[in-house]
Amino acid sequence: MNTPKVTAETIRAMKGRERIAALTAYDFAMTQWLDAAGVPLLLVGDSVGMVVLGYPDTTHVTMEEMEHHVRSAARAKPRALLAADLPFNSCLTVAAALENTRRLLAAGAEAIKAEGGRNILPQVRAIIAAGIPFLGHLGMLPQNVVAEGGYHVKGKTPEERSNLMADAVALAEAGAFGIVLELVTPPVAREITAQIPIPTIGIGSGSDCDGEILVTTDLLGTSPGLVPRHVKKHWHFAEQMGAAVVEWKEGVIRPRRQSTDHKDHKI
Repeated sequence: MNTPKVTAETIRAMKGRERIAALTAYDFAMTQWLDAAGVPLLLVGDSVGMVVLGYPDTTHVTMEEMEHHVRSAARAKPRALLAADLPFNSCLTVAAALENTRRLLAAGAEAIKAEGGRNILPQVRAIIAAGIPFLGHLGMLPQNVVAEGGYHVKGKTPEERSNLMADAVALAEAGAFGIVLELVTPPVAREITAQIPIPTIGIGSGSDCDGEILVTTDLLGTSPGLVPRHVKKHWHFAEQMGAAVVEWKEGVIRPRRQSTDHKDHKI
């Protein structure tokens, strides 16, 4: 049965009606089977740097690498809305934000995500004014991990809470269709969700957001390294994959039983 294409407006309209499930996708095959599972929002995230390319954090991911993975995912022609991250230092000016956004759109992205709030508001407004759907990202910003010396939960202090709320309101007023809240304290995530008219999609921010996004390899248990604490339930495909490879390898290297079909027999 044919189902309608998911758009940014589809995601926006889900607020208060239906919780939003979102996952990351990095290639054709992954996008195809996540789409077949009915996930409405897929993100070609710069997390590709850590889980696919072997970088220590997302700050090493280039525009060329993002374009490559967006093209691969877009070839699956998903029903889901396919969003893509603007990578580190690709959104420093309005001109750069527009140029790099257009590069990702040319590669097949249908919406753009960038980290930040009021500090990138001119870039956000320019992207939206160009008719391009924009997804915000507040809270712990992975592209700031080096500058901040690690991954830290946000919203613990009154100042952080006030800044997060102001950023969320600014993004909503600028025309973003949703906001990812990463590692925001649950009370602050709940307050933001209640305050703004667009969906919040949480990751490690409690259960009161309008939806949830995960790195797919964290969900499946195939990410290199530790699985984040906010991934409460996940599969253990890495163990199963390893067992399958070992079983196949043993079948290859195990000496074959000699056949007696062509042996000489004394009469």
